[in-house]
Amino acid sequence: MKTRHLHPWDVSPAEAIRIQEGLRRRLDLGEARKPTETVAGVDVSYDKRSPTLVAAVVLMRLDDHEILETATATRPATFPYIPGLLSFREAPAVLQAVMRLKQRPDCLLCDGQGIAHPRRFGLACHLGLLLDLPSIGCAKSVLVGEYQEPPKKRGGFRMLIDRGEQVGIILRTRDAVEPVYVSPGYRVSTKQARDIVLKATGCYRVPEPTRQAHLLVNRLRRSL
Repeated sequence: MKTRHLHPWDVSPAEAIRIQEGLRRRLDLGEARKPTETVAGVDVSYDKRSPTLVAAVVLMRLDDHEILETATATRPATFPYIPGLLSFREAPAVLQAVMRLKQRPDCLLCDGQGIAHPRRFGLACHLGLLLDLPSIGCAKSVLVGEYQEPPKKRGGFRMLIDRGEQVGIILRTRDAVEPVYVSPGYRVSTKQARDIVLKATGCYRVPEPTRQAHLLVNRLRRSL
């Protein structure tokens, strides 16, 4: 696994916003170029009172949800907690964990936003561009946009619209449970993002790769 060096990380919040606005012009939101057989779910955990970030990545086969590989990373936070700029706080730790994988995933699934973001550049966009890897944001809460409630059945969805632009969908992953907020990050269409999230979801509301990453990262944080 390799990562592109597109910008420095030691920046101010104002500089981070300028970087987001510049990099969003480089996003490719077209169809993924190859079938998605493996998905890497990523998650970050930290205590806001502690300077330490813990990241985990779980590589999983999409068809049967078998875990193929896991990796973790622990490092100090170098950027403050600012909504809309969380990738500058979390991405360095995630990248460190992803770089430890032996196998390159077909897609990255993030517990966060893709283009459903004030500047159309959430964590999934940032990571996907840095890794040149198809990526999807699948968040448990909405950051921007308006929508209607999706149908109650699994697979039901409605468009998420922000300032007249479709930035993702609200997707029901299980019958009669709260929906998730899905948005493309990089080199994935909205339809592909919906299909992958549904296929990656099992008995829980959230996709299994990010659920397993969440469990792993919290076990590691509690052991520190």
